[in-house]
Amino acid sequence: MTNRDTYSPWTREYRTETRAAQGDGWRCPTTGAVPPPVSLGATFARDDQYRSPAGIAYLRDQGSPGYEQLEGVVAGLEGGSDALVFSSGLAAATAVFQVLPAGARVVVPETMYFGLTKWLLEFGGERGLEVVRVPMDDLDAVAGAVGAAPTALVWAESPANPTWLVTDLAACAEVAHRAGALFAVDNTVPTPVHTRPFELGADLVMHSGTKYLNGHNDVVAGLLVARPEPSERHQEFWERLRLHRRLTGPIPGPWEAYLLLRGIRTLFPRMRQISATALTLAEHFQGHPLISKVAYPGLPGDPGHEIASRQMTGGYSGMLSLHVAGDWQRSLRAAEHCELFIRATSLGGVESLIEHRYTFEGPDSTSPKDMLRLSIGLEDPADLVADLEEALERAAKDVP
Repeated sequence: MTNRDTYSPWTREYRTETRAAQGDGWRCPTTGAVPPPVSLGATFARDDQYRSPAGIAYLRDQGSPGYEQLEGVVAGLEGGSDALVFSSGLAAATAVFQVLPAGARVVVPETMYFGLTKWLLEFGGERGLEVVRVPMDDLDAVAGAVGAAPTALVWAESPANPTWLVTDLAACAEVAHRAGALFAVDNTVPTPVHTRPFELGADLVMHSGTKYLNGHNDVVAGLLVARPEPSERHQEFWERLRLHRRLTGPIPGPWEAYLLLRGIRTLFPRMRQISATALTLAEHFQGHPLISKVAYPGLPGDPGHEIASRQMTGGYSGMLSLHVAGDWQRSLRAAEHCELFIRATSLGGVESLIEHRYTFEGPDSTSPKDMLRLSIGLEDPADLVADLEEALERAAKDVP
């Protein structure tokens, strides 16, 4: 039984923006409340015939009553057949690799979210994975790596954090499927507002729900979404993911699930405004005398612009990176001088954040030392520009 069959009065299909805003039309079946109630139970009583009234026995096993709506909404936004919510984006991502058979070979990007890279390098080999890292924006390199030996999974992230390299998802899907591999896409940065990976050939979509889906920097969560009309092979893999979550317990609490769904209700207008502001800043600082490079796929001169324009609609999301001219410490000093931009890790919230990724990631970082990663929020673009201008000028005048 689907969430819509259980709760919604809707009798027709609506567009994704409408589904997000109204949470698939859910109404509380007992009170008619529009926001879903939060059930804080970790265990659920059975009746005198030992039946579970809502089909839920234990929080870790089936989640709570609010999870079904959240998972149904996210699956619908992506055009998938099902979804699973996890305690974090990293928990969701690593689950995919943990359910692969021992000895499985996986092809992943050289540039992607640092946490997943670190996990694969630290624990992938110990778990029997053969991890092959390639420049995912180089299709020949991807094809060569996938074709070199039997490959179980190809993982992509586009645009890739934190340099915003663009991967041709449709072409990579073709390469993966030709070799019999599954193709998974981290869609955290573009969100389903801007990119629909299943329409480009993905078998699995991952989200860090902490970021744009929630949008308020007050939740840690992750999601996996299953492809539409899964084959028997895909369904078996999906059921292994479900079993993994049930037995290992990487599941959020009911309050976190509620907050995540609340954030999703404003996803579309937030992303449109954030993406427009990000483009404004990218255009302003392109060619700036204190900036050597702006990395943003929305700029016509960006190496990934052509591909991004094919697979992204309505904007290019809110992440960009500025490479500061001069000695690399100047980039760190610029971050220190910002007042409006908040010096903090993460991305996708309503507040604009700035981060010197190399300093945060430490000696294993592959992030350029001169790079500042920006997560654009909902502030006035002119205020953000002015804050960066002043910070860059002060950093240029500082004595190293």
